[in-house]
Amino acid sequence: MQIANGIHMLELEVLIMGQTNVIYPILLSDSDGAVLIDTGYPGNYPLICKAFEHASVPLEHLNTIVISHQDIDHIGSLPAFLTEMPGKLTVLASQFEKPYIEGDKMLIKVTPEAIERAIASLPADVSPEWRKAFRTNLENPPKGKVHGILEDGQVLAIAGGLQVILTPGHTPGHLSFYHIPSKTLIAADALVVADGQLMGPIPAYCYDYELAKQSVKKFTAYDIETVICYHGGLFHDKSSARIAELAREL
Repeated sequence: MQIANGIHMLELEVLIMGQTNVIYPILLSDSDGAVLIDTGYPGNYPLICKAFEHASVPLEHLNTIVISHQDIDHIGSLPAFLTEMPGKLTVLASQFEKPYIEGDKMLIKVTPEAIERAIASLPADVSPEWRKAFRTNLENPPKGKVHGILEDGQVLAIAGGLQVILTPGHTPGHLSFYHIPSKTLIAADALVVADGQLMGPIPAYCYDYELAKQSVKKFTAYDIETVICYHGGLFHDKSSARIAELAREL
């Protein structure tokens, strides 16, 4: 879906543990090329390629991948992009997330206990082979080289201007982004949309919930007309007012 000139919200339907999950990476494009924010789960490379087609943006225009944070549903297909487009892509992330994305540190939420909980939550009819593959993927998460570091407040010359907002809490170095021309907040996992309403961070999914709440307050400094959440998608009903309400409540 095209949100504004140069910005598309991609919609990926993926099957996770027997249930359909919809995620929303972001594609920005201009005359200098295309930028993808987040890469979905492992195995989503073909889905993203198809989404590029639907957005009428040639895949060969892609020159930059921005990773908002280290979670598997955001870095999952990064290795596939780097393999399929060798030497063509620049990967950007925060300094805090870099060692996790590159595999120097284990993903912060993929603890042995978390792996066992995930295995236990699989539907009863899942085959032993699939269970084994699932465990292997968790114990050996995707990784990829980070070529550049993004700083809080930095403005990237992408599609008219994209400002970096450091929003830790969901993970230590989680990033959100503000597309200046369209007044669009790309919240990644700092916010969610549930049942059509914009909601704050979910405590169970946060590395540091108190820090995540403080990060929401940073959004009140921006004039926001539209919000895109990685989980839940689009929200554009008096967005700034809703964010101010959340900031007061949290």
